[in-house]
Amino acid sequence: MKKYILILVFSFLMIGCTGKAPITDRSQMILISQDQELALGEKSYEDTLKKSEVITNTKESKKIKEIGLKIAEVVENKDYKWEFNLVKNEQKNAFCLPGGKVVVYTGILEVAKNDDQLATVMSHEIAHALARHGAERMSTGMLAQGVQLLGNIVLGSQAPEYTNAFNVAYGAGAQYGVLLPYGRLQESEADEIGIHLMYKAGYDLDEALKFWQNMSDGKKESIEFFSTHPNSSTRIAHISEVIKGIQNKNTN
Repeated sequence: MKKYILILVFSFLMIGCTGKAPITDRSQMILISQDQELALGEKSYEDTLKKSEVITNTKESKKIKEIGLKIAEVVENKDYKWEFNLVKNEQKNAFCLPGGKVVVYTGILEVAKNDDQLATVMSHEIAHALARHGAERMSTGMLAQGVQLLGNIVLGSQAPEYTNAFNVAYGAGAQYGVLLPYGRLQESEADEIGIHLMYKAGYDLDEALKFWQNMSDGKKESIEFFSTHPNSSTRIAHISEVIKGIQNKNTN
């Protein structure tokens, strides 16, 4: 009886928690409410700022806010309470938490050579938040754990000697067959949404390609199958196609 109840629960979750990503219109399964997501994002943002050295009233910090607000103006979701902060950190990174809380590390300034390139990385991170990728990843993990639990219940009642083998195989299969490919899909989607945001905000799309080329300089290509991110060559090729699509659409 327990296994049938679980099957029914997962069926209702799959049917009732679907949505669409902006711009790409990809179907999504999200099991977390937006209120829960925003609360988690706000808490994480506060914790990050408390532990970080936030840079204020400098040319660079003002530029981050200026670029961020320019991108935010073209975002259709008007519920976000935008904040943009520059944080001292050597990592070449940035992130946007649910609700529009954007943190840019000083390390990224080494590879983002101008405003358009800064807009590239900021648009990409904002795109992750707009598409609710964090909530989607959490939902995928919850579903994967639920399916594993269901498999253990079924095997436990019918073939308990195979339970350990199932868990080992399932763990590897979920990681390399679902979770990592899903991560790469989200990265590519954030690239695509970000390019559209850049275009709407009036930034130079060719600089997006230069930014990602800067990011890849001196780095050895990893094996994409084992990564949450697409390789630089894959990413740049995809962005080139997105840019061509936008340019063709606006010349016809």
